[in-house]
Amino acid sequence: MKKLLGTLLAAASFTALSFSANAQSSTADIPADMNALMSKYTCIACHRPNQRLVGPAYADVAKKNYSNEEIVNLIYNPIPAHWPGYPPMMAMKQVPKDDAMKLAVWINSLDGDKKGATKKTSTKKTTSKSSKTSKKS
Repeated sequence: MKKLLGTLLAAASFTALSFSANAQSSTADIPADMNALMSKYTCIACHRPNQRLVGPAYADVAKKNYSNEEIVNLIYNPIPAHWPGYPPMMAMKQVPKDDAMKLAVWINSLDGDKKGATKKTSTKKTTSKSSKTSKKS
């Protein structure tokens, strides 16, 4: 019970600090619909797209190559060992799955170098190119 109370107190302190220390931190690079969700569920207290606050920048999360489903699961069941050097995130089980998935899709869109997305779109092109190549041979 004391450990839980300590964790909650620490999270509240970090949230308060992030609001005061980062009050000037821009949210202009967050689309309005994502900003609304992040504000509603208090994600914005600890995260920004390209800036480390209490939690990692969402662009850094995207670089970890989690699937959208993995990000949704981490919203509900955070794994602090995945992010050493950051305070543990509280489980955000109040976020409806549809909203969590919208956030996850947006987070993953912040990594333009996602190899999985490129493979899906280029597989058909590669197949058709290889067919043309084999016809020429």
